[in-house]
This record gives sequence, structure tokens and C-alpha cells, in this order.
Amino acid sequence: MKPSLVSFEGQVGLVTGAAGGLGLAYSRLLAQRGAHVVMHDVGAGLDGRGSDPGRIGDAVAALKAQGLSVEAASGAINARVCCHALVRELLQRHGRIDFIVHNAGWVAYELLEAVDDDALEQMLRLAAKTPLWLAQAAWPAMRDAGGGRIVVTTSDRALYPQYAQKGLAGYAMAKMAALGLVNVLALEGAEHGIVVNAVSPVAKTRMWGIDGEPDELHPDAVASGVAFLASTRCHEGGWVLRASNGQFHALRLQEAEHVGYPRDLRAVAADSIEAVALQWPVIARPSVDARG
Repeated sequence: MKPSLVSFEGQVGLVTGAAGGLGLAYSRLLAQRGAHVVMHDVGAGLDGRGSDPGRIGDAVAALKAQGLSVEAASGAINARVCCHALVRELLQRHGRIDFIVHNAGWVAYELLEAVDDDALEQMLRLAAKTPLWLAQAAWPAMRDAGGGRIVVTTSDRALYPQYAQKGLAGYAMAKMAALGLVNVLALEGAEHGIVVNAVSPVAKTRMWGIDGEPDELHPDAVASGVAFLASTRCHEGGWVLRASNGQFHALRLQEAEHVGYPRDLRAVAADSIEAVALQWPVIARPSVDARG
């Protein structure tokens, strides 16, 4: 038996970073399934600075030419007041907000000694503070409507030590902060039917230096998983959906059975530095997820 079609008919949502790459792929699929998508992009350069509203205007025009219901937004989202204004305008125009997909982001490589406050703050704002502010602005409307979906972007470069890269200290910090936000919002939203998850996508986009359609790792191959997280078919929050090359794997840190946190971690007992050192191979046993 075929699964029933996932539909977004009658829904209105926001996708940030939607002028190209992943955000464009998400917007296209959501609109194809019936949603009206407010596509937001400031049109920043590869350094994360500047603005060009023409980029999102061109993307929206291309989707409208395909008969899809989309509209453009290009104001700043790097401050609380801006995020609240964006959501307030969306609600004034459409009366509802069913989902938010926060995809906007950028990558800057700076070795540790070169990281400065301005660059770090810019990274933290876009990756962690902006989704908080967007969620904060949409929360009352979603709560009053009986639910909503929020998807925040994190990265394998932060989640996995083996995928860490030199020069990405600020980026990794920000993406891990986004995951902490998701954990708390998932908890706070559960009683209101607001489901909050993260996506950790891999696709060749402008951030990879790719213009146009890539030869592999297509953004479209990630979009189905994100659309699921944004749909009413998704009922559980607090997950990270790893999405790459048409394959998906959800993860989250899960406590071991029978733990009585914080007094009994069901862990190795040690009463001195020397005892910790001696038992370190047992304390820090690597764990590999067995997937067939």
C-alpha cells in the first residue's frame, strides 16, 4: 500500500536563505505540495555581508513562473526587532504561520588566533539567535492555532569530531548553540503542538563555491527530509536529521537505561585523579552506531 501524500495545502510558512541552494530547494518542494512560502534572503555576499534583494526576487519570479505560490522578503534578520517584524508582517498578510525553516547561514574560515568578536557575533546571531527570535515571534500564533513546525539548521562539522575542520571554530560553536536551542524549544513546544527539530544537511551550494546545478550532492536530495520535518506528519521534536545524497539518518543524545541523573550515572566510579587516569580506557570507550 502506498503511503498517503503529504500535503501543505492551506499552509503558510517561512524559509530563510531561500534565494538558492538548499533554501530554494526547500521552498520549491513545499510550494509544490501546496504551501504558500515566504522566501526570505537578504542577498548577502559569500562573506555574509551586504545585501542584494534582487537575488530573492529572481528566485521567487522563477518559482512563480512554475505556478507556485511564493513571495519574497529581504529585510535584515540579524536582530530581534527585525525577526519579529518579518513574522508580524507575514501574519498580517496571511493570518497564520504553520512552519519556519531557518536555512540562512554562511561559512567563514578563520584559524583560532584570527577569530575576532565581530565575526563570531555575526556567526552566532545568524545560526542561533535568529532562529530563537523567529520562533519567539511565531510562538503565540502557533500556540493559538494548536501547533506548528520549526526546523533549525546545524552541521556535521560541529556534531562529529571526525568532520571538524580547522578554521571553523566560530561556525561550529554557532551550530552547536543551534542544537541546544532546538532541545529546549522542542520541550517547551510539545505541550502546544509545536514540533521543533534540526537538520544537518550536506549539499553542494554557493557556500561550496558552486554556481548553478552541482554535479552531485544536489540540494533537492535533501529537501524531502526537511519538508517532512516541516509537515504535520512529523510529531516528535528534538531530533537532528542528517540529510545528504538522498539519504537520511536521525539522531539525538539519549541517556542510558536505569540512570538516576545526576546522582547515579551508571558509570565508572573513581575517587581520585589517578583512578580516572587508570580507568580512562573504560570511561571513554568509543561507541559506533551499527547501521546496516
